[in-house]
Amino acid sequence: MLVIPAIDIKNGRCVRLQQGRMDSETVYGDDPAAMALRWEKEGAKLLHVVDLDGAIQKNPQNLTAIDQILSVIDIPVQFGGGVRSVDTIAMLIDKGVERVVLGTEAIRNPELIRSAAVRFPDRIVVGIDAHKGLVAIEGWTEVTDITAIELARRFEDCGIAAINFTDIHRDGMQTGPNLEETQRLAESVSIPVVASGGVSTLEDIRNLLPLEKAGVVGVITGKALYSGTMNLAAAIQLAG
Repeated sequence: MLVIPAIDIKNGRCVRLQQGRMDSETVYGDDPAAMALRWEKEGAKLLHVVDLDGAIQKNPQNLTAIDQILSVIDIPVQFGGGVRSVDTIAMLIDKGVERVVLGTEAIRNPELIRSAAVRFPDRIVVGIDAHKGLVAIEGWTEVTDITAIELARRFEDCGIAAINFTDIHRDGMQTGPNLEETQRLAESVSIPVVASGGVSTLEDIRNLLPLEKAGVVGVITGKALYSGTMNLAAAIQLAG
């Protein structure tokens, strides 16, 4: 199981939010590229980068930081936040981004996801962020009446690389991942699932490992690494 460090960027800085609230940030550094290099040196095989400003502005806003990250590390990067068009996807892939994460458009414009998955096979990730089982979009500011499982099933057999599943209620709260909902989702589709939200300790990683057989291939973690409650190298060793 891949342990994937997250770098959330707001105004060019590394931050973490609680439950996605833009007014509840903690700043962890002014140099996202240095942070990316740190995680690569500690053994990360994939980096998850989120443009928080982009998610709100509906267009990537921190491209300079992305360029700097891509220039200093060799491991692949997946990027999300404000991606709303094929042109933006193509631009990011041209820059060197390995995988592009789309969330809101899975609801607003599912055909964009399908066409992008055909044009860029195995490069498109659908981000499904759920609050009490219902999908939230627009930077988590709007909760829909569509369940995570219902949305995931819409993208079977179209060539997407993975689904990133986040339980918003637990994100940034270090309360442990939602194992039950993550397993239910993974068992409901053939698409690989990456868990996110609430991971705080090595015990959380250990609890996720049995879900590999259900199709959970990775876990994204952020605040636990920044606050020091979990060591990345130890987590990678445990998951490997």
